[in-house]
Amino acid sequence: MSLNSIQTLTINGQDVVKNGSQHSSEDAMTLLKPSTPSKKPPKPENSITIAVSSRVLFNMDKEQQIFEQQGMEEYIKYQVAHETEPFSPGPAFSFVKALEAVNTQLRELYPESEELFDVVLITNNHAYVGLRLINTINHHQLFIERFCMTGGNSPIGYLKAYNTNLYLSSDPVKVHEALEQGIAAATMFTPEKMTEVSETQLRVAFDGDAVLFSDESEQIYKAHGLDKFFEHEKAHENKPLDHGPLKGFLEVLGKLQKKFYAKGQRMDCPIRTYLVTARSAASSGARALKTLRSWGLEIDEALFLAGAPKGPILEKIRPHIFFDDQMFHVEGAAEMGTVACHVPYGIAQRVLERKGVKDKEISSIK
Repeated sequence: MSLNSIQTLTINGQDVVKNGSQHSSEDAMTLLKPSTPSKKPPKPENSITIAVSSRVLFNMDKEQQIFEQQGMEEYIKYQVAHETEPFSPGPAFSFVKALEAVNTQLRELYPESEELFDVVLITNNHAYVGLRLINTINHHQLFIERFCMTGGNSPIGYLKAYNTNLYLSSDPVKVHEALEQGIAAATMFTPEKMTEVSETQLRVAFDGDAVLFSDESEQIYKAHGLDKFFEHEKAHENKPLDHGPLKGFLEVLGKLQKKFYAKGQRMDCPIRTYLVTARSAASSGARALKTLRSWGLEIDEALFLAGAPKGPILEKIRPHIFFDDQMFHVEGAAEMGTVACHVPYGIAQRVLERKGVKDKEISSIK
């Protein structure tokens, strides 16, 4: 397979940034003003904030090649010369469009409510490059009003200031940093050919252990094998698992779902969630479902695969996004056309590190 991770433009560990345009800073600020929106973004304290990097929202592979082959100055010149040419969609594009579709329906049902998705564009790039991003957003008619262009500095420190509920990036180092700060985050990958997804219903698929749940059960499996894992899960069936890094995101999705249920739209809710786990239903599935119940959370569909590949199931689900802590499943999903995200959390990551697999190697599997 060819699983293309979106590589970050970096120089000495930083994304490409630097002066190199003929515009003055005053000109840049004038040019960067977006078109007047027809609706206002919700207040950050009321919204569900999704922070996305520019290289997962749009396809910037050509620009990456220019930087790698010709250097930073040529990269900047190219961006300025082509700032009126929009980027094509990246792997997060359909996900963002689905968020906007949900917002449209929420506004119809609750005109005064600000409990909506709010997408923030996060990029290390310079404001001159940001102009092309703004032009692209306007071209694709995306509703993104909040930008964070950090001029070479890491944007991770700003995530909490934006009240971020989920951060998606192509850079595994930044994703690690976000997770360490307690922010739900994942490294997004691009399949060679993306499966067509729904334009009216947001579909989000989650792995269980080390994604929604902690990795405590996975630690038993890694240390003692499958039989001991089954014994442990049966003995602790009524003890809820601790929360994993994506539990909070499922929680906010569930909160929005209940707003649709309150209007009689349970059966045609524009948000649908899936648990896609390698657990076996009879031997270890009960604890997973009882944990979700103890949290007061619902999952629309639970698929227990008993170790079978996840790719074919995900091909049928056609989610906008799938989260898993193991690259094996991320690769399998991408092979079938699913946009998959790696959550670098838990025992599986420590096993990889002991084997000498580095973060950047994980994120650059071709």
